[in-house]
Amino acid sequence: MMKNVFLMLVVTSFLASCSSKLKQTESQFYLPPATSYNYVAMDSVKLFYREAGDRNKPTIVLLHGYPSSSHSYRNLIPMLAKRYHVIATDNLGSGYSTHLDPSNTKYTFDLLADYTQKLINTLQIKNYVIYMQDFGAPVGYRMMMHDPTRIDALIIQNANAYLDGLTPERQAFFKTAQSDTSKTEHDFIYSLTSKDAIINKQYLFDLDSTNFNTQSPDAWTHDLAFLTTEKDREIQVQLFQDYNSNLIRYPDWQRMLRENQPKALIVWGKKDLKFNYKGAEAYLQDLPNAELHLLDAGHFAAEEKTREIAQFILEFLDKHDIK
Repeated sequence: MMKNVFLMLVVTSFLASCSSKLKQTESQFYLPPATSYNYVAMDSVKLFYREAGDRNKPTIVLLHGYPSSSHSYRNLIPMLAKRYHVIATDNLGSGYSTHLDPSNTKYTFDLLADYTQKLINTLQIKNYVIYMQDFGAPVGYRMMMHDPTRIDALIIQNANAYLDGLTPERQAFFKTAQSDTSKTEHDFIYSLTSKDAIINKQYLFDLDSTNFNTQSPDAWTHDLAFLTTEKDREIQVQLFQDYNSNLIRYPDWQRMLRENQPKALIVWGKKDLKFNYKGAEAYLQDLPNAELHLLDAGHFAAEEKTREIAQFILEFLDKHDIK
C-alpha cells in the first residue's frame, strides 16, 4: 500500500515538473501553433484555407485582396494564433482554390462572398472577427450585410467603404471598367494582370527608398504562379469589371456600420496611392469609437508592418474582451 502511494507521489511530482517546464518554455520562447493547409469541397469546387490556433478560442477570418491569396497572411497568422483561432481563405478563382473557367462562370464579388460564407458555415464558425484588405472589403461587407450579428469586430486594413479613399480618377477607372465593354478597355484591364503590372503597379507602386526592401519577392512570385494562363487573368479582369458594384453599395455599407456600431480597428498604410488614407479617416464619420492607426506603409501594409499590425490587433481584441 505504501509502495503504491509512493509511486503515485512520484508520478504526480513528475507530471507537475513537466507541466512547470512546459509553462516555463512557453513563457521563455514564442512557440506559435502550427498552420495547417486545408480544402473544403462544396458544389463543384474546392476552397483552400489556412488554419491555426485553438478552435475553442475566438475566430479571426483573414480576407485577402488583389492579386493575392491567403499567402498574404503567412507571417501574420502565427503572430495571432497563440491567442486566437485563425482562418485565412483563398477566394474562388484565387490561390489554391478552384479556378472555374471564366467563360462559363461570371466572377463577381457576390460570388466570392457567397462561397466564402459557405466555407465559414461548413467549418461551423458562428461568430468571428473579420480582417479585410482590398478585395477583402467587398467580400467581408457582403457577409456582414447578410447577418451583422455574427461579426464580433472589424479589422480594416486599406479596405475601402468610402469614396473619400478613391481619387476621382480611380473612381472613373472603376466606372469605365464596368460600363465600357470595348476590346480596347478589356485589353487595358487585362494588361494590369501582367507580371510587370503586378510587381511594379501593385507591390512596389507606393514604396520609396525608405521602405523598398520591406516587400518580400515571395509575395508577387506566389501571386504570379496563379496568373500564368489567360483564363486565370480573365478571372481578375471580370472582378475589375464588377468592382464598381462596390462603390454603388458604399451607402448601404455605411448605413449598416452606423446602425450596428461594430467594434472596429483601422490599420492603414498611409502611403497607399490607390486606396488613400482619407478612406481610413472617413470611417470615423460612422464609427466615431473606432481605433485608427495610420502606418508608415503602402497598400500591402501586412507585408511591411506585420509585427506592428499584429500587436495592434492583439491589444485591440484584448481591450474589448474578445479572448
